[in-house]
Amino acid sequence: MKNFAIIGVGGYIAPRHIQAINDTGNITVTAMDVNDSVGVLDRYTQDVAFFKDFERFEAYVDSLKGTDKKVDYVSICSPNHLHSAHMKFGLRSGCDVICEKPLVLNESEIDELKTYEKKYGKKINTVLQLRVHESIIELKKKIDQKKRSDHEIELTYLTSRGPWYHESWKGNFQKSGGLTSNIGIHFFDMLTWIFGSIKSNELHFSNELMTSGYMELEKAKVKWILSVDRKYLPKEATDKGMTTYRSITVDGDEIEFSGGFTDLHTKVYKEVIDGKGYGLEDARTAIRIVEDLRGQQPSGVKNNSHPMLKGL
Repeated sequence: MKNFAIIGVGGYIAPRHIQAINDTGNITVTAMDVNDSVGVLDRYTQDVAFFKDFERFEAYVDSLKGTDKKVDYVSICSPNHLHSAHMKFGLRSGCDVICEKPLVLNESEIDELKTYEKKYGKKINTVLQLRVHESIIELKKKIDQKKRSDHEIELTYLTSRGPWYHESWKGNFQKSGGLTSNIGIHFFDMLTWIFGSIKSNELHFSNELMTSGYMELEKAKVKWILSVDRKYLPKEATDKGMTTYRSITVDGDEIEFSGGFTDLHTKVYKEVIDGKGYGLEDARTAIRIVEDLRGQQPSGVKNNSHPMLKGL
């Protein structure tokens, strides 16, 4: 049984981490968040030491060393811009780390964290959950077998977010990195994992509600669009009461991966505990892509733009 500490336990994604810790037969011994709406902890145990002040949390983690509650892993669910600092804390504390995406906002931080890993002899694991999705694994196998380099891909991810989103840290470009870092990085990692490294990267449109662009990978050309404005949801989604629409087509064929999301974090945790987790280098390509996009000025609609963008 491994002992876990969670930073950012009051956040949106934290319940999936708590569930994964529980499902893998491990235990959460302490948690920290600046907010105190963390009743989700009681679903699994009422013995978690909770702190709102990072200093008290840090001192408590340190006090557990040499006891049967010594923290083995620090799970990080905090806002994106804090990930690097919290990972360094975990390594300094003698713990391995499991960190949500985006692992960091800038590629240079990966190299800095590698020096920390070497110094403290611990590992950072990132949550690349689409890589353990059965449908995505099957797609990768098919693409590897075909050995083509001319695939055509359209990625569409449209979801609904209320005004809270833009008032929160997620709506703060400096803290979150914008839509490409909050949402797009999941898919950019998946696509580069399957279709190879990035060759060119274009940003066609970007505001706080929508962003769209085009990239060329070793084996594919990708038109993509992301939105958090519900008005862009297609009728086929709204008629079913759906608040999110995701679609990936490869050479005109739809890849079905709408299901199978409920236990992905548990699968990630199992692989990490078995020593098979994805590390810093695995996260590099997608982080490089979104960092490059943040530095670009949108070029406007082009011939290779996503069809939806052309229609607006």
